[in-house]
This record gives sequence, C-alpha cells and structure tokens, in this order.
Amino acid sequence: MDLFRSVRTVTGAGVSGTGYVDWAAVAEAAKDSTAPGDLTLTDAEREGYASDVRDARDRLRSLGGVAFDLPDAVEIQNRHHWIDANVDTFRRVMAPIERSGPEIRFPGVSRVVNTGTLSFLLAFLGRNVLGQYDPLLLAEADPVDRDHGLYFVHPNIVSVAAALDVDVPRFRRWIAFHEVSHAAEFGAAPWLSDHLETRLERGIDALVAGDLDREAFRELDAAMTAVEGYAELLMDRAFDDDYADLRAKLDARRRGGGPVARLARRLLGLGLKRRQYERGAAFFRAVADERGLEGASAVWERPEHLPTDAELDAPEQWLERVAPDG
Repeated sequence: MDLFRSVRTVTGAGVSGTGYVDWAAVAEAAKDSTAPGDLTLTDAEREGYASDVRDARDRLRSLGGVAFDLPDAVEIQNRHHWIDANVDTFRRVMAPIERSGPEIRFPGVSRVVNTGTLSFLLAFLGRNVLGQYDPLLLAEADPVDRDHGLYFVHPNIVSVAAALDVDVPRFRRWIAFHEVSHAAEFGAAPWLSDHLETRLERGIDALVAGDLDREAFRELDAAMTAVEGYAELLMDRAFDDDYADLRAKLDARRRGGGPVARLARRLLGLGLKRRQYERGAAFFRAVADERGLEGASAVWERPEHLPTDAELDAPEQWLERVAPDG
C-alpha cells in the first residue's frame, strides 16, 4: 500500500486528458491505497467456497420455487481484483454525465476532485465488500445475454470474521447464501436488469438536464428494496443455521468506525441500503406468512408484480392486487 503514490496519481489527473474523471487514475490510486490481501487458498478452502455456492443454489431452488442458474463467472478475489472488476461499473454510471454534463469552469481542478473522490470510494469498498452478485447494469450487451458475476473477496471475509470473532467457514457460507439469493432473483426475473437500468437511466438523464425525476428514483428504490428484502427472506428460510448473531455483529461493525468510515458510508448511501434490507424484509415476511415462500416469489413473474413504494409498507395491498384469491 502506497498512500503517497495514490495521492500523486490523483493530483496528476488534472495535468493531462479530458473529461470529468481520469478512470485509469481512479483504479490505480484506489489500488495504491489498498493492500491487496492474501489470496493463498488451501484445497479445503477452495472446495469450501464451491460447496457453499452449490449448496446455496440447490436449497434456494428447492425452497424458493424459482428456477435459476449460477453465473459462469464465480470468482474468489483479492481487493485489487474487486476494484478492477468494479471501476467499469462506476464508469458506466458516470458516462451520461461525462457525455452531456455542463461545462466546468476549472476542468483540471474538477477532474482531480472527481478522480480523488471516486478512487477513495472504490478503495473503501474494496476494503469492506465481502461478496457481490454483479448483474452488470448498464453494460453494452443485452441484459439477457450478459454473463453476470459472483465475487467473493477472500481477504475481507477472513479479516472481518476475525474482527467479529466468528468461525470463518460459517461466515463464508452465510455470505455465499446471501449472494446466491441475488442470483436467484435475477435468474428468476430476466426482465429485472432492464427494469432497473431504465429507471437508473431516466434518473441520470434528468440530472444531466438539471432536473430531478423523483418518480424514476422512487421506482428504482422500490425495486431495490424488493431485491434486498426477498434475499433476506430466502436467507431466513434457506440458510442451514441461525445467523442472528452474524447479522447483529456485522451491523454493529457497520455503524462503528471513525469519521472517514462514516463519511464513506454516507457518500455511498449505505444507510439507505440498510433501510432497504429492513423494509423489504418486513414486506416479504408478511407476504410469506400469508401465502408462503412461493406466494412471495410471484413478485418475479413480471415487472407489474413489483411492489410499489406504498405497498412496501402495506403488504396486504400488494396481496390484494397481485393474488386477490390467495
């Protein structure tokens, strides 16, 4: 890890090039400020990851009543691998702003600030993300043709398990079940990527035009709340051990940390993500209590079955609209 080199890379972003962000510098600076972590795995550890993913797939297929396949790309990564895999995601989200955003009065200064901010956020995530299901939103290929990704950041899983004083294999298995739950959602609903992309693009296009499309962001938030909440429901029913202690310890860790960590969480909207977990989980637990897990899975049959923002707080309204006869 070389913080001086990271700062030098960021400040050099304003010297040459055009555009709002120097993306090569973002990736380089993020990695310079982040130790990659040890990716030396024993045969037992490799088999542990593979077994956890297979078991999660089989249990979720059986309990959820949804048909899905695992992504072809299932990777055990270090922190630098994760940064490389995700810098393109940041770039795709920023592309409309870079193409059509307003002219900047001091482009060199703005480029340095933007490059530094994004490298800081990527580095923070690279040090904290445990696992990720990546649907490759806004990628050039058609959503149904994309090879989605499933990533596990092994150094972070090991270090966080040690910090929380929990058994590494159990913690790893819990992470695997959660991420495969997201694969189940996108596999059961091939329209979901396009639905999310459409709302995201509408929102970004409005921002570029100097406006705010509240409805687009409201629909995006409702859909993501459903995604996170349904995954929590599947975890409740599929994971082969109680995980309340893991959730409590991880939540306490996320609320802690110094001012830099709190700033990063605010910039990344991680408080909103926690709210999505809790709100979505409450909705789907109420639906499953009334109609069972397969009844809750009806949400992925078509886009019209997604709960509205209002229905998330009134699951009985969703049940009446989607399955009035039970």
